[in-house]
Amino acid sequence: MGEGIFISLEGIDGSGKTSLKEEILKDLAAFQPVSLREPGGTEISEKIRAILLDNSHQDMQARTEAFLYASARCQLVEAVIKPGLQQGELIVVDRYIDSTLAYQGFGRGLPLDFLQELNQLCTGGLKPDLTLLLDLDPEEGARRRAQDIPDRLEGEGILFQKRVREGYLYIARQEPHRVRILDARQPLDAVVNGARQEIERLLISRGWK
Repeated sequence: MGEGIFISLEGIDGSGKTSLKEEILKDLAAFQPVSLREPGGTEISEKIRAILLDNSHQDMQARTEAFLYASARCQLVEAVIKPGLQQGELIVVDRYIDSTLAYQGFGRGLPLDFLQELNQLCTGGLKPDLTLLLDLDPEEGARRRAQDIPDRLEGEGILFQKRVREGYLYIARQEPHRVRILDARQPLDAVVNGARQEIERLLISRGWK
């Protein structure tokens, strides 16, 4: 890979990833960051996103769901992320490989080894340099989203979100060098400051500052 930097944001629904991402992009404006989301980020991946989140697809099987997420991710990685990193870009993605392990693994109950192999196949082993995990109790996340119209996964309920949160915390314990936990119960300013500190360390370590 080239000299680019790859940052991902993770967390249960309602944890505040969108708000944090907006602030991060402002802070990193001098580096002209590339902002992406998963699933999505390319024409093909956005079409897959529409299928995945469509509430009319309640009969979608768990493995079908996992393969669709992997397909969208493969397209994004090959068409956008890898070329961007090779050109020295700074890339910020809302969700990436950890979402598959948390949602389809812990949430849906699919075997983790199957999902890890699937992620390996669709990314070639590419992982973020830093993952910011916004940790939040699912009940608080539900309160924050009370006025929103839920998509297919958001509508799975509190127990599903609790399993997803457990999955994220498991990943953080397995890869503490990459995954940094931010307490999403805090006011946005505090969460943003925590994220800034982690990103600053990364930039300095890579000689960007």
